[in-house]
Amino acid sequence: MAELQTIEKDILELGYQIVAISPDSPESLNASLEKHQMKYSLLSDADMKVAQAFGIAFSVPETSKEGLRNSSGGMNPGQLPVPSVFVLNQEGGILFEFCNHFLGLMQMKDIHLVIHDIGAPIGLSMAEQNGSRIKSITVLNSMLDVENFVKPLPMRPFEKPLLGEAELAMLTPATFPLLMKTAGVVDNKVISHDEMAAYIHLLKREDEGKAFLKIMRSFEKTKAFTQACYAAVTNPDYKVQLIWGEEDPFLSFEKYGKEFEDARPGITVTKVRSKHFLQEEKYETIAEKIKDLI
Repeated sequence: MAELQTIEKDILELGYQIVAISPDSPESLNASLEKHQMKYSLLSDADMKVAQAFGIAFSVPETSKEGLRNSSGGMNPGQLPVPSVFVLNQEGGILFEFCNHFLGLMQMKDIHLVIHDIGAPIGLSMAEQNGSRIKSITVLNSMLDVENFVKPLPMRPFEKPLLGEAELAMLTPATFPLLMKTAGVVDNKVISHDEMAAYIHLLKREDEGKAFLKIMRSFEKTKAFTQACYAAVTNPDYKVQLIWGEEDPFLSFEKYGKEFEDARPGITVTKVRSKHFLQEEKYETIAEKIKDLI
């Protein structure tokens, strides 16, 4: 929600105002307002009546209901809202809506998710909202307890104005191989210079990395989002496995892999001799394990 502040001025200039609605209790929202210094209206829908009226409420597994009751002051009926955007006119008519229906538009019925790092919570959130479509989830070095996640030291400057821009400017096709050798892979020979340069080109593209900085500065760490991630991992309707680069200096298995093991006892775990970008040098193992899972 903090990212809305970056576009609030543009929305106001168009004659609109922002009203955000959350399933958290008013007390929890007050803490968020103080922490992130949000200026727009942030309302509580702790009993999910608004989400139900909009038709975007969905039920969560039993394992997630207690956490939702705690974060809502005991009012949540065991539901979460599908992340949605509605544009209303002054009469309350809906001019535009987006309710994460792109999977339906793409006619994607059977989905085998492979998630990694900061993209994992996004993928898990999507899985929680579309459980009937998900057939398996393969997790590569990622985090689960989003609410309490602390970014690794090299990533923290990206959160700060000026510091983030400065660090991003230092990431070039010439300097990135050092990061890849230090934290990415065990054997640098498995990835060519051109492939490493592609990371930087994709990261910066036409906007010089502004989209990347937005992601790093608006990482959602709410209780509701974290509970949705846990609900996706614990859903018994599909299989989940971990494939972990055991020499990752950022996301160690002992800390972050354990979060998944604790959430889903008995989860299949495969450890490989690699670092954070294990998909660059252990792609054959990853492909074989996904094939076995599905």
